[in-house]
Amino acid sequence: MSDLASLPAYGGPGWEPRETRSRDELGSLWGPCGLDSEWLPLRSVLLHRPGRELEEVLDHPETSLMRGDIDPTAISTQHDTLAQFFRTAGIDVAYVEPTVKPTPNQLFAADLFAMTPEGAILGRPASSVRAGEERWVARALAELGIPIVRSVGGGGTFEGADLMWLTPDTALLAEGLRTNAEGAGQVASTLGDMGVKALRTHLPPGTMHLMGQLRIVDRDLAIVWRDRLPKDAVGDLEANGFQVTYLPDESEAQYGFAFNFVVMGPREIVMPAGNPITEEFCQRWGITCRTVEAGEIGKAAGSIGCLTGILERERSSNA
Repeated sequence: MSDLASLPAYGGPGWEPRETRSRDELGSLWGPCGLDSEWLPLRSVLLHRPGRELEEVLDHPETSLMRGDIDPTAISTQHDTLAQFFRTAGIDVAYVEPTVKPTPNQLFAADLFAMTPEGAILGRPASSVRAGEERWVARALAELGIPIVRSVGGGGTFEGADLMWLTPDTALLAEGLRTNAEGAGQVASTLGDMGVKALRTHLPPGTMHLMGQLRIVDRDLAIVWRDRLPKDAVGDLEANGFQVTYLPDESEAQYGFAFNFVVMGPREIVMPAGNPITEEFCQRWGITCRTVEAGEIGKAAGSIGCLTGILERERSSNA
């Protein structure tokens, strides 16, 4: 035994302990990823380009959770336009590429994982129509070298758009149609292991995700859909230093997906075109608005925010 103790493998001379934290290994041992805010400059995203799987829903779009009849070619074209917008802005774009024909909703990558300062939490979609989409996101993350710090399992459901960062050590986590109590509990536990407090809220009936009721566009400014974000969540925002303002036009949010935007950096967004009231409102708050055509995507019950899985933002420690 004494002879073994002198060897590095058993802790003897030459043994070098691993002293780095997991988040410090991102970008070196692991691929670059991570975030601790909703508003710092965007660095990389994960998308799935929709293809022939959308043709399956032409006869019965509602069974695949679509709002109505869709044009698959137009959706693919608008998706390509968004991807090119990101590339032109200097943002890295990676793709989910299933090896079998995916489900029609695979394009909504934001639902399928949530990013943390230490890696991804893999979601578990709530609808049987979307079951298994997370498998292909897990594969894409692995190929990118991004650690999966939690896979929601058991009877839990969790969709990534139900988690939003308020501060580097505080997140808002919603239960509702897409994330149940068991799934939220698993996510909260994982965040707690990172030293992050999860503030819990419950979305009202008729809402889909937290992301659809709240957007954080700067360290001190949050935009809220009035009467759809619970009062306790509004209080949490204010307690964490955010000025809360409210959407100016619900019609544009409902039918034009005006609120379904991507935050590119502090007070800088890309949003669906054709929403002049919301765009003017944002500009009054000092928000730079860029637009892309996404009208056909909206018929699939989502828009550019839903399409965009966020892999990496600049960290608050570097801001």
